[in-house]
Amino acid sequence: MNATTVPEPNAIDSGLVLPGRALPPGAGWDWIAGGWKLFVRAPVMWIAAMVLIFIAFIAIGIVPILGGIAVQLLQPVVAAGLIVASQSLERGGNFELDHLFAGFKKNFGNLAIVGLLFMLGGIVIFLIFLAIVAMTVGTAFLTGNVEQIYSTIAASVLTILFGLLVMLALLVPLMAAYWFAPALVILHDMQPMAAMRASFFACFRNFIAFIVYGFIVLVLGFIAMIPFGLGYLVLIPVVMASVYVAYRQIFTEDTAPVVAKPTFA
Repeated sequence: MNATTVPEPNAIDSGLVLPGRALPPGAGWDWIAGGWKLFVRAPVMWIAAMVLIFIAFIAIGIVPILGGIAVQLLQPVVAAGLIVASQSLERGGNFELDHLFAGFKKNFGNLAIVGLLFMLGGIVIFLIFLAIVAMTVGTAFLTGNVEQIYSTIAASVLTILFGLLVMLALLVPLMAAYWFAPALVILHDMQPMAAMRASFFACFRNFIAFIVYGFIVLVLGFIAMIPFGLGYLVLIPVVMASVYVAYRQIFTEDTAPVVAKPTFA
């Protein structure tokens, strides 16, 4: 039997639209629905891919410090592979195991830089949270007085909650900058900063659609927990595929999905 040839990842022929379309709120549901359609074309491969990725990241993460850093750097690399797999399914092809390594074969350095920038952004946000907390409880810890530490923490609950809200608020633009970056790097050869900037503005141009999208994912997340969390074996692939669907609608001229016969492999 001849080996299956996996084509080089490339952009949709219709071209790139910048800074990206502003879509109606209902697009949030369209992304989930489109992700589901891509999932059912190769459900076994999607689930197998998620399990393999999970095991690989667990194995890498065991290594102290360096393992955690490696996982952060490799996340957009792996995400790029799932984008390429989604593209193949949309065009009528299969989900091949080799798709998972697409980001290692093309633009690996730029994808890893996206992961590095995302990691550094997360560290800065966490340090801001610590600074807010330190302003209220730091002095008490420096004194070493246990009673004063407890009383200060109890009196500073609101400040700590404020710090958490600030941290969450800062994570939103960071996630917006990351969301479409792997797709733009792997399919359009964009530089990391340019891809993250384009992703950031595209997400905020579609802020209401993303609120709808986030609410739907949240509801589905609760439902996925019911059968011992096994529903996440379906939900996570659907969400990953929905990122590609959203990218297609926002960043490419031809937004109509390619008609393809479902393949269950």
